[in-house]
Amino acid sequence: MMFNYDLDFDSINFREQPELYDIGRGEQGVLLVQPYKSEILPHWRFKTPEIAQDSAEKIYDLYLNYKKEHDFVGMDMTRKFIQMGYTRAMRYAHHKSGKKYAENGSVYLNNESPEKRESALIFKGYWDKIRADEEYLAMKKEHKEKHSKKR
Repeated sequence: MMFNYDLDFDSINFREQPELYDIGRGEQGVLLVQPYKSEILPHWRFKTPEIAQDSAEKIYDLYLNYKKEHDFVGMDMTRKFIQMGYTRAMRYAHHKSGKKYAENGSVYLNNESPEKRESALIFKGYWDKIRADEEYLAMKKEHKEKHSKKR
């Protein structure tokens, strides 16, 4: 399922209109979907393993709160931020500048950073937990069946 970038993200409250939410692939839309972006982004950090642990725990707590409220969009958005914690920290683990490609298109050499790798693996543990959550998987399936066919 592709993410619909054509929506007016500045005016849509996805908590009030969850039917407009596209799951997309991976982290698509993670910095667009409100009010979740504003609720989750302030907690998203991965500079050190300690900061990453605190961040992942706070975001996972948000996930559990959204789950209590049966708010699939919130649950999926926390999944995206946790996934992004993993992918971004791994990029910095492999490339000190955070940039994979030079201006000429060549790939920068790997400069392994064990600290960033550890940060990434902290997020990976929480990401795996969410992806294995049967309730999340059932709600994801229901959301797709209910809303993706209407567009």
